[in-house]
Amino acid sequence: MAIEAVLFDFSGTLFRLEPDETWADMVGADGEPLDRVQQAAILDRMTTPVGHGAQFDAAGRIAWQQRDLDPAMHRTAYLEVLRQAGVPTRALIERLYAWMLDPLAWTPYPDTGAVLKTLAAQDIPVAVVSNIAFDIRPAFAANGWDRLIAAHILSFEVGAVKPDPRIFLTALDRLGVGAESALMVGDSAEADGGAVAAGCGFALVDPLPTADRAEGLLDILRRHELA
Repeated sequence: MAIEAVLFDFSGTLFRLEPDETWADMVGADGEPLDRVQQAAILDRMTTPVGHGAQFDAAGRIAWQQRDLDPAMHRTAYLEVLRQAGVPTRALIERLYAWMLDPLAWTPYPDTGAVLKTLAAQDIPVAVVSNIAFDIRPAFAANGWDRLIAAHILSFEVGAVKPDPRIFLTALDRLGVGAESALMVGDSAEADGGAVAAGCGFALVDPLPTADRAEGLLDILRRHELA
């Protein structure tokens, strides 16, 4: 059956959180600027969709499990993740966490705009389906793409977290299409691949740095005869 709607993950799919000029004066425990390896390790802890690499107490485990449903739990969980990732001071932990929550700090993949425009030209509606505890709509508005997104299905707003089929079914309901006619695109086979249980197709994209993935999304559209 022809694809009538496309669902996209946010982090590692349409946008990626990457170091910018604000990292230049961030230092590690040794007082030296964070090098690329340290930056990559911290960012991996901040953005990996499953797993965390941290050891939590009982309260911390609850916060981690509820992080994408409750902004307060998200804050508790990620401040501890950053502490255990080796960020040396509370002030720097708070600074990195605030930066993570700024939708304008996220970098779009080079082909994100082209993909959204290609689908819009074919009257194929798009939903962004994300496990997240803050509003990412400004990231799209800042690039002039807000009109290209028919629905934002954010876990903290709808009360369901991928891979729970309910979050995908909510997106389908908002778009008014059947699951058999929808394709989910994301960087996690575990989380985004939950769309299969809801009846959707699924395509996996590699969450590479934006400089290293110029046409990953366009390639998926081409494979599905959408571009």
